[in-house]
Amino acid sequence: MREQLGVHELLELHELLVFKSLCVTKSSAMQKLVTDEQLKKMMQDDVDMSARHATDLKNHLTNGGLVQ
Repeated sequence: MREQLGVHELLELHELLVFKSLCVTKSSAMQKLVTDEQLKKMMQDDVDMSARHATDLKNHLTNGGLVQ
């Protein structure tokens, strides 16, 4: 069943997208300063996961706000 999202829901999705974009940017930038390999891996995992989440959120926003 597909339902149209409300304006407040679209705004919340947009807010989450901005947050995830910030997570990617910050983790990417901070990775260059880290010397511990385990911490670098954790930060790279965070970058990868946040990028996937951002892509999913973009898809929800660009598909007319429709949820499947």
